[in-house]
Amino acid sequence: MKPPGRPPTRREAERLFWREIAKGLTSQDAAVAAGAAPAVGTRWLRHAGGIPQIDPAGSGRYLSFAEREKITLWRVQGATVRKMAKQLGRTPSTISRKLRRNTATPGGKLEYRTPATQ
Repeated sequence: MKPPGRPPTRREAERLFWREIAKGLTSQDAAVAAGAAPAVGTRWLRHAGGIPQIDPAGSGRYLSFAEREKITLWRVQGATVRKMAKQLGRTPSTISRKLRRNTATPGGKLEYRTPATQ
């Protein structure tokens, strides 16, 4: 059982940490750049044996929170699925599925939910 304390840092911070390590920063400097304490960076490096346990770029399988936010904004602005996909470097089907799963209509039309319609 883990002791109580500060909750674990988000995966995005750890990915950013490993990207900074790849650039040549020390573990302390990379941790600070990722928004974590220097001691956390040392711990991440030590526990991983110097090799990242997660892909620094992300898995690629799932959309990141930042990508989801961009899709939401572009959809409200009226951007097409293909344009969004090109901007994110994803396939149009990935964007289309994301939008379809978050529709407000049972028919699956691409009417994106906004906070006012939920």
